[in-house]
Amino acid sequence: MELIDPFIFRLSIFVLAIFVGYYVVWSVTPALHTPLMSVTNAISSVIVVGALIAVTVPTHPKPQNVVIAVDRNENVYIDHQKVASSPVNPSDLEKQILDSAKRVATYSSTSSWTSKILGFFALILASVNIFGGFLVTQRMLAMYKKKEKK
Repeated sequence: MELIDPFIFRLSIFVLAIFVGYYVVWSVTPALHTPLMSVTNAISSVIVVGALIAVTVPTHPKPQNVVIAVDRNENVYIDHQKVASSPVNPSDLEKQILDSAKRVATYSSTSSWTSKILGFFALILASVNIFGGFLVTQRMLAMYKKKEKK
């Protein structure tokens, strides 16, 4: 029996969450909209905290360990990949090590910038949701205030 692809599993959960969210939100009576907006603001504030953490990820690559090994036959392995056979030219080996280090640094730097950009967009969207929720809540509460006589 084969396992389900993780992408398909997560996608199906996302689609189910959309349907459940749609039916839950549209079945709320108008009297409960103000508390619902307060809960939505609380959830969005948690998203803002997560987005701020994502935006503050350092953009410099983290130092990574590069494993260099030599077996009995003097074959050289970098990160468990054979890069040179016996006899080893020192300049070729140095070039292989530098290439491996550049590959690790490029991957770390790219993933860091991606998290910064996505965190920034999450911060903007969650902030709009919070301030819009406060405005809607304020308008709804104003409907229940007694009107002043002129």
